[in-house]
Amino acid sequence: MEEKKQVPKATLHRYPIYLKALRRLKAEGVERVMSRELSEYVAIESTTIRRDFSFLGSLGKQGYGYQVDDLIRVFSEELGMNFDEKIILVGCGNLGKALLNYNQWNHVVGEIVCAFDIAPENAGNTSVPVYSLDEFATMKPPGCRIAILCISRDIQKTVDLLVDNGITGLVSFASEHFTVPEGIHVKHIDVVSSIQELVFEANAMHQ
Repeated sequence: MEEKKQVPKATLHRYPIYLKALRRLKAEGVERVMSRELSEYVAIESTTIRRDFSFLGSLGKQGYGYQVDDLIRVFSEELGMNFDEKIILVGCGNLGKALLNYNQWNHVVGEIVCAFDIAPENAGNTSVPVYSLDEFATMKPPGCRIAILCISRDIQKTVDLLVDNGITGLVSFASEHFTVPEGIHVKHIDVVSSIQELVFEANAMHQ
């Protein structure tokens, strides 16, 4: 069995770019791709692509190219991520609806498969089913680990409910602080703080 080489950091940083492109190609029905074709798609030199791929073993044949499915599988294994993640959204207000309408994620991290709200009847027309938050324990799809929080009240209570029912990763747009047990991962999206940082940096440049 061929032993894989140590992958340089610069190369590793390009792997998600390749995977994103490959998943788009697959969605378009492409089964096989040459390095020069992929080069045009990702704006990376074909020689760099071939060198990057070489760290993962013999993935293609000269003059034949690479099987798209094979590359997707290899890159997914190398990056250690599930790129078909089933995501849950909690809170179907204006922001939640905007995320549901987007729900593309560039063929990389999966998709939102359902949503929950305290008043699902007010959600209107959505691209996925919307259930009552009271039904979370029974209506959460099996295997779902990631939830996007777009709520403004009862945040700690809601987080506790999600964690108690198998959610291990949270992307939070909530403005209030909340706590989670060890082993639960949280990414806070704070638009106000980001704007404040930009204002500070812009002011600093003009002093």
